[in-house]
Amino acid sequence: MQPTIPAPIRAALFLLAALAPVAGLAALSPAPVAAQAVDEAYVRDHYDKREVRIPMRDGARLFTAIYTPRAPGSYPILLFRTPYSVRPYGEDAFRAPLGPNGAFTRDGFIFVYQDVRGRMMSEGEFVNMTPHRPDKAGPGDVDESSDTYDTIEWLLENLDGHNGRVGQWGISYPGFYSAAGMIDAHPALRAVSPQAPIADWWYDDFHHNGAFFLPHFFGFFWFFGQPRPEPTTEFPAGLDYGTVDGYDFYQALGPLGNVNDDWYRHRVAFWDSIVAHPDYDEFWQRRNLVPHLRNVAPAVLTVGGWYDAEDLYGPLAVYRAVEAANPDVDNRIVEGPWVHGGWSRTDGQRLGDAWFEQPTSAFYQDSIELPWFRHHLKGAPDPGLAEATMFDTGANRWRRFDAWTPPVTDRSLYLAGDGALTWEAPSAGTAAGEAAGEAAGEEAAEPFDEWISDPRNPVPHTREVVLGMNREYMTEDQRFAARRPDVVVYRSEPLEEDVTLAGPIVAELWVSTSGTASDWVVKVIDEFPGDAPDTPAARDRPGFRTGGYQMMVRSEVLRGRYRNDPSAPEPFVPGEVTRVEVPLQDVLHTFRRGHRIQIQVQSTWFPLVDVNPHTYVPNLYALDDAAPFVPAVQRIYRSPSHPSRIRVGVLPPSS
Repeated sequence: MQPTIPAPIRAALFLLAALAPVAGLAALSPAPVAAQAVDEAYVRDHYDKREVRIPMRDGARLFTAIYTPRAPGSYPILLFRTPYSVRPYGEDAFRAPLGPNGAFTRDGFIFVYQDVRGRMMSEGEFVNMTPHRPDKAGPGDVDESSDTYDTIEWLLENLDGHNGRVGQWGISYPGFYSAAGMIDAHPALRAVSPQAPIADWWYDDFHHNGAFFLPHFFGFFWFFGQPRPEPTTEFPAGLDYGTVDGYDFYQALGPLGNVNDDWYRHRVAFWDSIVAHPDYDEFWQRRNLVPHLRNVAPAVLTVGGWYDAEDLYGPLAVYRAVEAANPDVDNRIVEGPWVHGGWSRTDGQRLGDAWFEQPTSAFYQDSIELPWFRHHLKGAPDPGLAEATMFDTGANRWRRFDAWTPPVTDRSLYLAGDGALTWEAPSAGTAAGEAAGEAAGEEAAEPFDEWISDPRNPVPHTREVVLGMNREYMTEDQRFAARRPDVVVYRSEPLEEDVTLAGPIVAELWVSTSGTASDWVVKVIDEFPGDAPDTPAARDRPGFRTGGYQMMVRSEVLRGRYRNDPSAPEPFVPGEVTRVEVPLQDVLHTFRRGHRIQIQVQSTWFPLVDVNPHTYVPNLYALDDAAPFVPAVQRIYRSPSHPSRIRVGVLPPSS
């Protein structure tokens, strides 16, 4: 099989650092080639570059590229630590633009880019999501906090022309390094912006409430997880999937035990770790950064995207942890209508079928990001930011709050008979769906809705033919799913006034399954009226019309074995009514007057999530081709004693 780099691998490569596109990888950069050339010429004319190896307290030397303005003056240092490469290598090769966005390049900072330990050109051993070590007893006790501290100490002692202030930023995995660097921070570290930070891999990226996001892991770790026997400037080669259809590819892959047999062949150590640790045990718990976000002194600006398919959990968890454990810290959060890193590499005006009416990324870069760093690192005037600057994805406007979550009214949307969704809890004798139980031959049965989930014919996560995770699935029109018999749909009446949901959404379902294992997928959808006018986003997609658009607002999955404890999996008892709670994370979305709120529930979501066999086995990652994948009868109950509902926070109209 001739190695190639197909689009999903390339997207992963520079989703990673697209985040900060670099010379030498221009084909993967979102910026136009002409614009890149101008930026590179500007950097070459205005900055000097040097490459150094900075020693850590245990003796490991970390490869670091430093860009210093040629104009005389005193500049703050802006640090970016990454496992994805500080390319281009060589003191005559220049990265462009520099900093979080192009305006930083012309504003004047000392930009420092560092390969973290064990990656690319740095020495030492790389450990995924390096566990934090709060009690460092000796020089051999290192983590990302100590590496950040040692790097800053070296820079202050060895660089000329700095003003004694340091900032740090990073998106995705570099966002994790930023968050880790602000723990027990160097006194000179004044401002840190973790952007889409990984916080806990049980909820970010590859696991969502224990469910495994298969294509995202498979493509990413093919190149990221290969061993690096010695420092290198090159990524491993990609692979040829032999198709552009991920649905077919992952069905042909079969049970997860085939990943090593057919593809990885034990070359990806982290896959072996996943197989050895299928549950949320000490291996995963040590990689949860959130409990360690105390003793944070720098100002913090956490940034996330409402439609980040990879790290939606991380920004919200980081912000809340810093707020709870560090009440005196200047702690702020921004959430916009963006995909992963979209505030850095898109204009933020649209996503797939959704249209947001304004270039949201430009507002963030010009009015929040640069002014915030300039204030903390250069002494510029305070930009007067709100603690929470959040984009309302239904009203298409920015809103400012004194805290996140703002004061809301706790309410519930109840799943009712005939596919209805209502604010009223079910009462005895009024459930229109009792006939469902009677039709099944169950005298005096409580009402339920039922479908058959077949792991060999799973519900697709997107209508598009894509190899990996379609980043636009987060706003995709869900009419394709609503038509399937294995997706149950509940719809409110057309709204008589605007309803704004703010903060966490939790689905509390009473369910049963004929199997002993099952997943539960819940989607919250904004259903547009049939006569809704088309948007520019709609006109760009042949055959799509906004009228009747079922815009996904939020979706999430729970691997049912972890319904009570992620560290203690347990089977279902076939046919037994069981409570499951699916956290859907946060939203800020206005459902406009005339729209409907819709809920969809299903048990497969392929290939985004690997299929559950409906038969309980201790380790899904070790299943082989003899695994018992069987259809299961799934039910949702909606009686007064078992009221399935969606718990939401409703923002008062005057807010």
